[in-house]
This record gives sequence, structure tokens and C-alpha cells, in this order.
Amino acid sequence: MLRSAEREPVLHRVLRKATFGLVSLGESPEQVTERRYAGLAQTAIPEHHRLVVMGLKGGSGKTSTVTGLGQTLATLRGDHVVAMDANPDRGTLGTRIGTEHPKTVRHLLEYEREHGITSLPHLRQFLSQALPSRLFVLASERDAAASQAFSAEDYRTTARVLERFLPLGITDCGTGLLFDALSGEGGVLDLADQVVVVCGPSVDEAQSASATLDYLESHRWGNLAENAVVVMTKVPNAKTLKRSAVDLNEIEAHFKTRVRHTLRIPYDPHIAEGGQMELDKLAPTTRRAFLELAAMVGSRFNEPLRVPEPQ
Repeated sequence: MLRSAEREPVLHRVLRKATFGLVSLGESPEQVTERRYAGLAQTAIPEHHRLVVMGLKGGSGKTSTVTGLGQTLATLRGDHVVAMDANPDRGTLGTRIGTEHPKTVRHLLEYEREHGITSLPHLRQFLSQALPSRLFVLASERDAAASQAFSAEDYRTTARVLERFLPLGITDCGTGLLFDALSGEGGVLDLADQVVVVCGPSVDEAQSASATLDYLESHRWGNLAENAVVVMTKVPNAKTLKRSAVDLNEIEAHFKTRVRHTLRIPYDPHIAEGGQMELDKLAPTTRRAFLELAAMVGSRFNEPLRVPEPQ
């Protein structure tokens, strides 16, 4: 992940070699910026921190955002990062990151309720780990009918198990806002410290993202909306954007009045394949975008915004 940050610019390298190391131009501005981003992503976490990635529309790039962000954070940090699939339908996070075994969150819940998970080795049997990033993954139930039964209580139990042993968790939510695991009492949003709202580069997806923020603000999660990051995924190159009737600058300007940060993740052929996603196969601009996103969320790791849990 840091290869691009450490790569010496051509002019710097030529000058250094030509002068046998006597003259060096130092780090480029890009290298300095990427090192700053990496430092923010490595911010110490005083207690378990939960990121929630959500979006109303399917196909917006939500799961690929979880994958890219999770792998970036896991690569940069020295502690453990886990990505959990909380999709009410059949989630695809396991497909995107890769799983070592067929065990899912349902198996974890059954074991916790019958025996109790008392150590990381106990927990590890329900998690897969993506290499080389070391990101842990807790897959969703493959049976869609069983997944729909996943409740706020189920999520709360799972979240409590994960926080015992892993300092940073990322929850991949499904589409929609009204399923119990997301908006039920003590569910995903009640336990969230930060929210990332994902949308594609179109008017209707931007409207859906704005509606998501409206929903958070009109309920008890206004602090999450105010401090959210809005991510526009699959953004085409400048030449294609110039021919488009969609003004992304105007869309971004709208969200900048409502949230803490906005970010564009460019269209990437490797992400578009829809299979297992690996950081080193992404374009440099895409990797840099995920690094910047990791810095944005990392800057708040020591400032939790969680809604107090009901007594």
C-alpha cells in the first residue's frame, strides 16, 4: 500500500544518481501528502471503534468501498481490523474479500449463545483473513431467508463479541434503511461511531445519498450525519465527465454543506470485475483514494460519536 508513497520521482532519482547522492530534492509534495494520510489512518484507537458503510441503492459500490477501505486500514495499522457483512439479503462481502471456510455470522451467534467466545482463537474460527492485508472478514449467512431474520439483537450480540478482541470494525450494510439490524434499538446505527455514505456519480444516486442523510438527521443520528463522509464511487475520467450532463462539482458542493468530508473514488476495471478485490491490482489513483478515505475516518478514531445506548 505504501509503495506509491515511497516511490522516488524520476527527476529526483536521476539527480541523486548523477551527483552520487550529493544532491537530493527530498520528498515530493505527493509523497508528503501520502505519508500524512498514512499517519492519520494509523491514529491510535482508545476503545473499539465502529465504522458503518451504507447506501440506499444497490450497485453503488458500497461493498467495494468496505473492501478497499478495510484492506487499506489493515495494511497500514498494526492492530486487527474486521469487516462484517450485515446485509439483510445475501451479502457479497465474502466474495469480494475471500473466505477460508463456510462459517458465517450465524455460526458465531450460535456458538456465543451456547458456549461463549472467550478468546481470539475461539473467535478466529468464524473469521476469514484476507492476505496480504490481514483484514479479518465475518461473512453473512448465504441463505437469504436466514439473513433476513438477522435482527438488531443479533447485530448487538455480534458487535459485542468482536469488540472484545478487535479494536476496529467496519460494517457493510445492505440497501434500505428500515430493516431491524440497521435502525432497530441497539442496532447498527446506535452502535456506530462513524458513517460513510456511498453513492454513484449520477443524480438519482446523489439524491438517495441525500435522503440517507435526511433519515439520519430526522431520527436520533444527526451527529453521525453531520460527521459523515460521502463517497462517490465509479467516477469516470475527466474526458468522460466533460461529456456528461451530470455536474459532480455541484453534487459535491451540496454534500460539503451537510457532511464533514466528500471523496471521489475513480472507476477501476479491477473493481468492476466483481470478483475478489486486491489492493495491488487497483490503479494508483484508486489506491490513493482509499488511502485518503482511510485518513478521513482515521482522523476521528479518538473522537467517538456514538449515540448513548438505551438502558
